[in-house]
Amino acid sequence: MNDDPDQRNSDSTLLGIISLLDKHGTVGVTEVADQLDIAKSTAHYHLNVLLRNDFVIKDETKYKLGTKLLGIGIQARRRIPLFRAAKEEISKLGSKTNELVILSIEERGLGVYLHKSSNGSALDIDAPIGRTATLHNRALGKAMLAYFPEERVDEIIDQHGLPETTDRTITTREQLDVELQRVRKEGIAFNREEHIEGINGVAVPILDAEGNVLGAVSIAGPADRFQGSTLTEDYPYLLSKTRNTIELEIEHSDDY
Repeated sequence: MNDDPDQRNSDSTLLGIISLLDKHGTVGVTEVADQLDIAKSTAHYHLNVLLRNDFVIKDETKYKLGTKLLGIGIQARRRIPLFRAAKEEISKLGSKTNELVILSIEERGLGVYLHKSSNGSALDIDAPIGRTATLHNRALGKAMLAYFPEERVDEIIDQHGLPETTDRTITTREQLDVELQRVRKEGIAFNREEHIEGINGVAVPILDAEGNVLGAVSIAGPADRFQGSTLTEDYPYLLSKTRNTIELEIEHSDDY
């Protein structure tokens, strides 16, 4: 086991640079040094380490992430059993609805977009694979939170809070408890402009045979179309059928 503080600092710097590149797209040596509060020589050294190992590419004086990380991410996703069990059904639902359909899992108290079918939906640009998202203000998140043990919900709120993103966002534990109780009763979670103004969504959880949360699947679209029976009946029906098929696939899978 390596307890060398210098090595740990070096590892943290490398990860910090990757996070900066993920956030900003391209960065230069000065930007890295300023953002991470390190010397320019240190920033230059670590960028070159990443460059030599094909994790970044250099465009004149700027650096950006290389496709090696993409390959690693694709392989990581393929190893997630839920992705393998659900990907075809997600694509089918997207084709049937011509709306943005997203499969999500929870990691470290955040939702992670695992797979999607956009079929040209205008919302596609807001849902890149791998994006992390708070749970309390999205249908996907509430669908999962509703079936977590109460102590896990407490941990997530302690870690990430209940940040307000629109004037309709749930921002108190009392409001959230009422909402999650409704989700458990109905089996459906809604997002009525709670994350982005003008965007509604509906989601269902995906559970294993013991009732443990594996993930959730949602349909999202413009609020002027996602309302009335379309939001509360039509799409919940389609989502429930999709969920049942995925859970049946999981039940007969050797991965679980």
